[in-house]
Parts: sequence; C-alpha cells; structure tokens
Amino acid sequence: MDNRYNRHNRRKYSLKVHIVLVTKYRKQLLKGSIADDVKQKIFNIANTYGYEIIAIETDKDHIHFLLSYDTTDRVCDIVKIVKQETTYYLWHKYGSLLSKQYWKKKKFWSDGYFACSIGEVSSATIQKYIESQG
Repeated sequence: MDNRYNRHNRRKYSLKVHIVLVTKYRKQLLKGSIADDVKQKIFNIANTYGYEIIAIETDKDHIHFLLSYDTTDRVCDIVKIVKQETTYYLWHKYGSLLSKQYWKKKKFWSDGYFACSIGEVSSATIQKYIESQG
C-alpha cells in the first residue's frame, strides 16, 4: 500500500501547502509563550478540522507551517480559520499585552498571507526550510 497518498471514498490525493502568516505591522510578538501557544493552537485547529501539520516554526514576526489537507478544503478557508481562532485565543490569553501593541481593533495577523502548493518531491525540502527558519 502506498502511504504517500490519502484515500477517501473514490478519491486518492496528496495535497500539501506551505503557509506563512505575518503579524500585523510585523510586530515581533511570536516569541516565548506566545509562539508556543500559537503553535499549539494551530495543532488543535488541525486536529479539529482534519488537517495534518507536517512542520511548523515561528520567527519573531511570522509563522511558517506545512499542512496536508483534503480535496474538499480551500486554502483561503484554512487560513481564515487559523487566523480567526488564533487571534481570538491570543486576545483572551494575552489581552493586556496585545492592547498595548494594537490599539484599535483586536488584530494579530496582517491582512495577507503567503501560500505555496508543493509536490511530493519537494515536501522534505520545504520541511527542512521551515525547520531552519526557527
């Protein structure tokens, strides 16, 4: 049996995407417990929605993650869910700290994102790249 592909009903697939999210105003907030909490929250989201986190790493102002997902999911929806749920969680846990950084709305991430689909051949390369960014 070929374990490189997922199977569901009549579908056989391997979809992976490298996603990068940047903090609003490139504030260097992704360190220490905030970075750990963001990573854990993304793992929890992945478990809830049926995604698989292959690699994840933070830098001071952005996060990289390599995610495997189903054919019924859209990357824009995955990003939206991750941004909404992590922002909500972080504002509940670190509200006093974040209110000093973001004075108007309860924001954490910038409006855009980077997403790059990857083939099976480059999966290991992307994973090494993400891990080397940490």
